[in-house]
Amino acid sequence: QVQLVESGGGLVQAGGSLRLSCAASGGIFSINTMGWYRQAPGKQRELVATIISGGSTDYGDFVQGRFTISRDNAKKTVYLQMNSLKPEDTAVYYCNFKLKATFWAATSDYWGQGTQVTVSS
Repeated sequence: QVQLVESGGGLVQAGGSLRLSCAASGGIFSINTMGWYRQAPGKQRELVATIISGGSTDYGDFVQGRFTISRDNAKKTVYLQMNSLKPEDTAVYYCNFKLKATFWAATSDYWGQGTQVTVSS
């Protein structure tokens, strides 16, 4: 059974930094895309960043160079380094893996439990 466990959230002052981590465990054949999404109260979940197996990355427009996504394939882990945080970054952050549990399985989405990021003004 695949499980994604997140860590690294917390309370920081505006302008500060946090690094989020998300590690997968269980039966996994291959991981295609790793990503981060966030959801603030009363808003839809939105894309923060994604990274594919080849290393290419994509970021939401609001990132503006402040965040960096990276992955460690050996550890089955994705990271999100967040710098110059703003109060509007306050949200629950969820990691997402698109993976195949076995060779014959379809590629499916798996989600972490979410970690709260709060940025004070």
